[in-house]
Amino acid sequence: MNAIETIMRTAPVIPVLVIEDVAHARPVAEALVAGGLRVLEVTLRTAAALDVIAEMKKVPGAIVGAGTVVDIPGLESAIAAGSEFIVSPGLTENLGKAAVAKGIPFLPGIANAGDIMRGMDLGLKHFKFFPAEANGGLPALKSLIGPFGQCKFCPTGGIKQETAADWLAVSEILCVGGSWLVGKGTPDVVAIEAAARAAAALRT
Repeated sequence: MNAIETIMRTAPVIPVLVIEDVAHARPVAEALVAGGLRVLEVTLRTAAALDVIAEMKKVPGAIVGAGTVVDIPGLESAIAAGSEFIVSPGLTENLGKAAVAKGIPFLPGIANAGDIMRGMDLGLKHFKFFPAEANGGLPALKSLIGPFGQCKFCPTGGIKQETAADWLAVSEILCVGGSWLVGKGTPDVVAIEAAARAAAALRT
């Protein structure tokens, strides 16, 4: 099993995190890890994101990566901040080659067969299906799995606690990305840990 598959199999849900304030980083990470979700995707959508990655890395048990990586400078900055894996919303040849060359676990976004084939040309077999619901939901991904059954997927975008189990019932789907676990503003760590426990219980 390669490194990105190990990460994808660690928990059924990867929290997709948009953290505005670095002071929230550790409380959020500690609550998610305590609830059983160790793999944390910090999106590079805020000015604090790289510092948030560095802070969350200090939490025992946390496996912290960067999401919303869209170019090579972002890739390099994320790695420098300590990211243990990289998630991108799409896949370009330049970014894919750079990530492969760095040897870092890489989960690029795909939306169609051409995207998957471009990734396979780079030696990749693990993909983020994004945006999952807007791209036709579970029926669309099942249709893609047909010709690409050797690939594994993490659908992200529009998935909720109530619908995640339907996705996870498909063997080629190793995990889902979830943005429902952490609300905006000052973190409610009790609620976050409870949401993480419920998400972690999706695969027992």
